[in-house]
Amino acid sequence: MPALAQDYVPPLRQMRGMWIASVVNINWPSKPGLTADEQKAEFVAWLDVAVQRKLNSVFVQIRPTADAFWPSPFEPWSQYLTGTQGQDPGYDPLGFAVEETHKRGLAFHAWFNPYRVSMQPDPAKLHPDHPGRKHPDWILPFGGKLYYNPGLPEVRKFCQDAMMDAITRYDIDGLHFDDYFYPTNTTAFDDSATFAKYGAGFPDLATWRRNNVDLMVQEMQQRVLAAKPEIAWGISPSGIWRNKASDPLGSDTNGGQSYDSLHADTRGWVKKGWLDYIAPQLYWYMGQPPADYSKLVPWWSDVASGTNTLLWIGQAAYKAGDPAQAAQWQAPGELSAHLTLNRDHPEISGDIWYNANDVKVDRIGSITTAVNDHYQRPALAPVLPRLANGEPPHRPVLAYALRKSGGVEVRAVATGRDEPFQFAIFRFGRHASSRDFADARNLVAVVPGDRQVRWTDADGKRGDHYYVVAVDRANRTSKPSNGFRVI
Repeated sequence: MPALAQDYVPPLRQMRGMWIASVVNINWPSKPGLTADEQKAEFVAWLDVAVQRKLNSVFVQIRPTADAFWPSPFEPWSQYLTGTQGQDPGYDPLGFAVEETHKRGLAFHAWFNPYRVSMQPDPAKLHPDHPGRKHPDWILPFGGKLYYNPGLPEVRKFCQDAMMDAITRYDIDGLHFDDYFYPTNTTAFDDSATFAKYGAGFPDLATWRRNNVDLMVQEMQQRVLAAKPEIAWGISPSGIWRNKASDPLGSDTNGGQSYDSLHADTRGWVKKGWLDYIAPQLYWYMGQPPADYSKLVPWWSDVASGTNTLLWIGQAAYKAGDPAQAAQWQAPGELSAHLTLNRDHPEISGDIWYNANDVKVDRIGSITTAVNDHYQRPALAPVLPRLANGEPPHRPVLAYALRKSGGVEVRAVATGRDEPFQFAIFRFGRHASSRDFADARNLVAVVPGDRQVRWTDADGKRGDHYYVVAVDRANRTSKPSNGFRVI
């Protein structure tokens, strides 16, 4: 491993995620109509990318347009699987994806678009059994697409039911919303009849719409906590809440405002404690007018400070090396510089990269640069503050650490009833004390859990001391195992 900068202590816990998009076949499946085996092979290849880039989590879009990547009783099979909405792909993509993700010791966050119904405007092209066909009053056209009407209480409940079906039936690590809520702040999205029915007591249309989105977010939290409290619930909004010119609490920017244009009070959700994490998409370069990454990072850090909402940053891997982008995005070190700036803000506990293809292709080496600069050590995913005091996993046993051809083989054995999700393996040049496990300076591997695991450290040598720590699905850690000195 490369030497770490002397003044930098690598964190034990850091979100390192990437988004795998399914809408219009952006990432997976790469095109509609692939066989089940072809789709499976593609997904496994995306997991290989995540492992190669030293990530620990994937955010997979499983409900891109009011449809499903699992056999849902609420909405039809997604057209992005077979090319035909409602057609069974011949296997359970979500079940397969979750299982394969966990086999590699990665976390699986299920990514949902809450309101989008179709990327085209004709309701007649929806599957005959689609809820939008059965309840035409639920959907509204705008901008060449169809949307569920967020102002209808029955729509809000239905969308939650559809998403909770996946959460309760599958072994998922997180429920994740993207940045799309209301598509516009104009009356061209014609919900006037709904506003007339339900808008009493609100001073204007925008305030009522914002309240509808607030209800979706708050109720989603309540349903997650009731049904699956061990999973993470969060949102990745567009990066500007409001500009300072609109609101003194806003950021020193002059771009599109989620509070106004999408009716998404992203700052309010954090301050009210409605999310486990927020991952604003800060898709701008450092110094960029009218939205400067280096101004938005401290702004969001201040928003998250003193709350129990974790802050992860959405990074624009898709802009790096794109010839259509500004000169700053042609510099291989731009994204790495973002992560360097993040280090100055302890409220930030990681990043999510958009999207998987750009993480894979790495056009100008920007991802490699960021990985080499910042991911030299492995990292566990963060623990949600509300779960931090839960029961930790049992302390494992380190059966041996023996020199063999190819390095030092370590064998860890789980204790207790529950199989660990991961084992974290530490290597020291001396006997370690309990405080030595608080950071990743001596963390050499995070491996998928089992009753027992064997792992070979190619850099291990005589005299090294090894320890293992068990990690559960909430990323809580056990006490370190017994130490083992290589002789």
